[in-house]
Amino acid sequence: MKSTGIIRKVDDLGRIVLPVELRRSLGIEERDPLEIFVEEDQIILRKSSVVCVFCGTEDNVSDFKGKGICDSCRASLHS
Repeated sequence: MKSTGIIRKVDDLGRIVLPVELRRSLGIEERDPLEIFVEEDQIILRKSSVVCVFCGTEDNVSDFKGKGICDSCRASLHS
């Protein structure tokens, strides 16, 4: 893991601000979903992408009842 040397304090609502330089370099835009993972004593944030629950692809995925499903898997459900 690479250290950025940036330190931020948690506010009274439990929020932190991600520096604009990091957001730009990682392609994180306003309102982008971030996944939160815990690994031992570390909190890991990852930009979330919608993936198909059946095959795991990120291509042509749309929402179906709160889950991602790609066009290919959607078509195979109707077969």
